Amino acid sequence: MRKLLGLLLGAALSVAAQTEITLIAPIGIKAAIDDLIPGFEKKTGYKVKPTYGTGLVTKKQVADGEPFDVPIVQAPYDEVVKSGHVVAASMKPLASGRVGVAVKKGAPKPDISSAEAVKRMLLSAKSVVYPNPARGPAAGITFDQMLVKLGIAEQVKPKLKPVVGAEVMKITARGEAEIGVTFLSELGGEPGIDIVGPLPLDIAPPTRLVAFVSAHAKDAKAAKALIDYLSSGAAAATYKHHRMQPGR
Repeated sequence: MRKLLGLLLGAALSVAAQTEITLIAPIGIKAAIDDLIPGFEKKTGYKVKPTYGTGLVTKKQVADGEPFDVPIVQAPYDEVVKSGHVVAASMKPLASGRVGVAVKKGAPKPDISSAEAVKRMLLSAKSVVYPNPARGPAAGITFDQMLVKLGIAEQVKPKLKPVVGAEVMKITARGEAEIGVTFLSELGGEPGIDIVGPLPLDIAPPTRLVAFVSAHAKDAKAAKALIDYLSSGAAAATYKHHRMQPGR
């Protein structure tokens, strides 16, 4: 009898293990994914274990073959497809994130309606905090590229404060930097800031985020079910709530 109970318990634990879906994603989509996971778990009975990091680091983890069932990566993702560690045909766009500007609550909001307006803002600002591009966050990389496009990278360099992405909002809220720059999706959780808005598309294009079924997925059917849920019309409202553009 004990042997039979042991076998049944072992089988139950095995099934439970198979229903856990591991997911890796850039931090810029974390808030939306965290909001969507409970609904998916309730609907399907699967459990989701997410891991988050910077865009470039998570992409490298996937390309190196780390065993996540559902990788979410930022474009361009050619290296991920070429690695053979994802099922290329399973790719589905989830949402796009834009880089935005914030100031301390109550502070004057600068004009960021055009490339020239952004240039004036950055040249006149005393300090600007943003995610350290050396750590691989897409928002920091986009901002650095924008400075080059505007031709002011060297001029504003002394006033830049590159930090760990999560610190941007806190530093801005404390007034330790005049301007805060990061993904709009990351600016909603700090009551001490006012969001100015997104940077113009012609100088700061959005970052696309897509999901794949891993070539090493423990349960490809479960992985696909999660991607279908995250890319569904019902999920679109969640992305919009977190200041992201659903789909392509």
